Amino acid sequence: IFVKAYKHKPDFFSTGEATLYLFNSGAQQLFEVKAFHEEYRSWFIGQTVQQDGRLLFVTPMDPLFLMLYYLIKADKEQGKFQPLDQVVLDSDYPSCPLLLKCADVKQYIHHVTEEKEIGSQKFHKYSQQKTLKWLKKKVVNQTVKALKGNNISVGERVRAPTFISGKQTTDTKEDYVRYAHGLISEYIPEDLSKELLKYLGLPELKSPAPEPPLKKRKLSDVPVEAEEDYTKFNSSNLKTKKANSKMSAAQKALAKVDKSGMKSISMFFSSKPKASK
Repeated sequence: IFVKAYKHKPDFFSTGEATLYLFNSGAQQLFEVKAFHEEYRSWFIGQTVQQDGRLLFVTPMDPLFLMLYYLIKADKEQGKFQPLDQVVLDSDYPSCPLLLKCADVKQYIHHVTEEKEIGSQKFHKYSQQKTLKWLKKKVVNQTVKALKGNNISVGERVRAPTFISGKQTTDTKEDYVRYAHGLISEYIPEDLSKELLKYLGLPELKSPAPEPPLKKRKLSDVPVEAEEDYTKFNSSNLKTKKANSKMSAAQKALAKVDKSGMKSISMFFSSKPKASK
């Protein structure tokens, strides 16, 4: 049974959006709420229609991600060791101290803080180095393992937007780590995301540089000679070829006959020469 809702600040996560969280009845577990919404969608409940047709997904979440917001804020403002109940305070979200009741916070807070114990009381201070080490385990040991275990292809999702390749590529280890880094970065500040990128040894993706314009070919003073005799395509030659192409088969056979010593047919129709007196 979920009894408490906690809406986190939108200025903390890289997404820039406020997020809704739920605690279970004993506030021992934190859950993230995601809404799937499509236009013109409703629910039929009994004999009534519920206009809000959103589908809510509730998944368990590590509360240390939310603790980071208050730890980083306290480190920037005070920069000293403090009890956690003095760190996790927010007038806008009075339910935030419920985070301290989560079992994972009590057990794993040392992954993101330096600790000092005086008497029976513990004091904490944000540690970026320990946080990066913890986040690396989240990326490599958990997220990458889950992506590979579910056969999720990530290669095309992590390349620069302007990169276009016609070749089919296979996912590399770097592709998985980079994609997992992107998923984790949705839950941490942008500055910490950049530091994590360096800690993982991943270079920033850059768009390929534009190709330089083609150089104009320098004109030569040497006259250019044609490699082929183009006079064979003169109009007179074309007419002759065109006429020959229209000859019948009999005319072509007659043209091949030896005509030496033969009189032209026009000689038989010419007028006789006049006799001299």
